[in-house]
Amino acid sequence: MRRVLTLSTAAAAVAAVAVLCVAFTAGAAAAPDAGSVSAASGGGPAAPGETPSASADECGPGDGTDLVGCWNGTHYEESVDFEETDGLNETQLEALTDLTMARVEHVRQRPFREDVPVETVSRSEYADDTASGGNSSEAFRRWNDQVWRALFVVGDETNANDEIDSVFGGAVSGFYSPAEDRIVIVVPDGESPDIDPSTLAHELLHAMQDQYHDLTDPRYVGVTQDGDLAVDGIVEGEAVHVEERYAARCADNWTCAEAPEGGGGGGSTSYNVGILQTVLQPYGDGALYVRELVDEGGWAAVNETMNDPPGSTAEVIHRDPDYRTSNVSFEDAATDGWETYPDQGVDGAETAGEASMFVMFWYQSAGVQFDGGYEYSILDPERSVAQNYNIHLQTDAQLQTRATYNYAHPVTDGWAGDELYPYRNGDRDGYVWATEWQTEADAAAFRDAYVRMLTAHGDGDYADETVYTIGDDSDFPGAYGVERDGTSVTITHAPSPEGVLELRPDADLALPDTDGADGSDGGDGGDDGDGSGDGGDGSDADGGENESDGGDGSDDGDDGDDNSTGNSAPGFGVGAALVALVAALGLSARRAT
Repeated sequence: MRRVLTLSTAAAAVAAVAVLCVAFTAGAAAAPDAGSVSAASGGGPAAPGETPSASADECGPGDGTDLVGCWNGTHYEESVDFEETDGLNETQLEALTDLTMARVEHVRQRPFREDVPVETVSRSEYADDTASGGNSSEAFRRWNDQVWRALFVVGDETNANDEIDSVFGGAVSGFYSPAEDRIVIVVPDGESPDIDPSTLAHELLHAMQDQYHDLTDPRYVGVTQDGDLAVDGIVEGEAVHVEERYAARCADNWTCAEAPEGGGGGGSTSYNVGILQTVLQPYGDGALYVRELVDEGGWAAVNETMNDPPGSTAEVIHRDPDYRTSNVSFEDAATDGWETYPDQGVDGAETAGEASMFVMFWYQSAGVQFDGGYEYSILDPERSVAQNYNIHLQTDAQLQTRATYNYAHPVTDGWAGDELYPYRNGDRDGYVWATEWQTEADAAAFRDAYVRMLTAHGDGDYADETVYTIGDDSDFPGAYGVERDGTSVTITHAPSPEGVLELRPDADLALPDTDGADGSDGGDGGDDGDGSGDGGDGSDADGGENESDGGDGSDDGDDGDDNSTGNSAPGFGVGAALVALVAALGLSARRAT
């Protein structure tokens, strides 16, 4: 995603879009239309928003801005006449850039308006320049920590901003800076540039977007986490769609440079997979959304959507530009010294959105594949941990150049809006998360899943209308109140049960019985607190009805159809390198004031 940088650290880079190399993916089938380009060569009629490409005879030295498929005298059907061995020298990089620009023009069916400089930077320089997105204020970091703790992705003893930096700083292999009108390729320290053509094509498409739409415009920087991901759905979705078509032509009849071994300039593969899968959402869902736009309305439909970007990840996930949202009703009634962060987010609030909420629940099963992760069945408590994990991998469409992931599930499909308010009180932290849902059934499904997640991390059953506590041995200790009123679900967290009622004095919640009436006796918790299958949800045991999935999570992956996996889940084979495209400069780092 894009990070909005403060002027103190990035006066020239208001926003940038970047390529992130991720070292786990599945093979993906080619998109049905990936290589098709209508009005592919000169003379044919062009649909609105499309321009036919020039022929080789029409392309001469000096030609560029007035022709499609021709840049600086290089025609899109030509090929580079050098081999990449020890990296590219400056002349070779210029030649490769000219050819790639001509080919991107041909695929996208419109001309670049000006040249795009391509430069290189070392891995260490990039990491130093982008750490924390330029937003290092203590208030922001503390506020942002609460956002990711509310999502049960970053625990109490971990710094969310450091986790975000590890995703971007160690893996980005290139980016385009709209403010500086240039592409920067990140290369390993001490090595010559060795450029993946897919990376270059992707970033050149961002340059073209900037030339036609001005990516520094505020409409391309979401003011919330969900808004940022939603905007990236069209910005990155178009880039991935063009890259899909570009790759298909390389596989079919173009001569293309080979991708560098290891997938380019990516560094460490030690990421927080919950953050990673959150920021990957626009690249798969967005590309499928753009594919549908092109199929139904051609490139003109993409241009229209760029001019009026999506407002929520739900719009992109469900490919529904008319997706209905609702106003969130919240009134700050906190007492006893609790206060929000009015200068962070939108009047102190973040909007997580459907994509982040899905990842929140899915992430609780990620330990079946990733060391140190959790092994709880939250999305579907009647299925095994491995089967819950695989829900994220079961998609209705695929891409050629990268894996696609599923972000839709009945537990989160009915999202209509949310506002997450981090609070502080001296050295104490808490939050109130107000959510809205399309129907009461949707709200109940979300509420039940959140309760399952709480009890998975806690030691006892959940008592309705009672504050629930999680012990200090958990990554998410403290007290939680969960209230549902019709289509509204409100979640409150504080270090202590009394703190929950200080944050929400009008909440219809009772303090837990100190003698254990809140479920501390564990009930059947002796076999549900280890996360071995039923997600720790002692109040909603699966009863063993689902054949042998009984919930041991370690060998239940071969009990049926496409959910097969034990500790080797399809889609995350650690040996294959994915060039997964992620816009840098923004995860949930917002404008600092």
